[in-house]
Amino acid sequence: MTNTQVTLVQLDNYGPWTVTPSPRREVDLQTLQSRLYADLSQAIGTRDGYIFFTRFDNMVAVTNGLDLEDHARIQESVRNRYPVTVSLAIGTGPSPADALVDATAAIQNEGSAQDADRRELLLGQPIDEAERTDEDVQIAHFDVVDATGKYTDELDAFSSFIHIEQGYAELMKHMHTAHDSLSFFVGGDNIIAVCPSLSEADYAEAVEHVREAAGVDLRVGVGRAASAHDAGMGAKHALELAREDDTDVEGDLA
Repeated sequence: MTNTQVTLVQLDNYGPWTVTPSPRREVDLQTLQSRLYADLSQAIGTRDGYIFFTRFDNMVAVTNGLDLEDHARIQESVRNRYPVTVSLAIGTGPSPADALVDATAAIQNEGSAQDADRRELLLGQPIDEAERTDEDVQIAHFDVVDATGKYTDELDAFSSFIHIEQGYAELMKHMHTAHDSLSFFVGGDNIIAVCPSLSEADYAEAVEHVREAAGVDLRVGVGRAASAHDAGMGAKHALELAREDDTDVEGDLA
């Protein structure tokens, strides 16, 4: 059984800040968002976690192994380097989707994302170190089969983007609805999903669903470990095996 620790990262009072004292240039907002995401990715990554940008003002991290002190240090770093602060809410459970629901509810119960008085909440409790196991995190790394040959080298850049995004949207919805998983586009033709304990048949069914619904062929490698980093590396190696063997699903499966 997996036991995923998820941290919701939410910018404090970000919407009002973007228009105070007057609307800020969009290029400046995009630069701030991308730099903040990069810094958070590095800070969480050095602690063997993963973070995904989602909407940028809300980000989702897999933080198995990070304690409250780690979270507080990340908040301090953001406070010292940016004109905005972040609130963090930790949720845990065998289902990543349910863990995120709990984290979201915790932060919502403390006030609106546009509440001027809300600053640097740190909510929830990490998994106790004694309770952690090598089976806690299951990461699935999907990519599009022959994306370069089918899309990048054949279609204009925006048409290629549309095809990849259609596949991602179908996979994201299906994995969330059918398997309580959280799936994130991570660039190129790659999607990373944080999953509960799923079987080879579950992943094969997801690949088939996307093929039928969006006309996009996927393959997937799966890894399991105590941290997102180690599970993700296992997934990357499994994906390479799937490419070599021309199979749909490879890896450490339930």
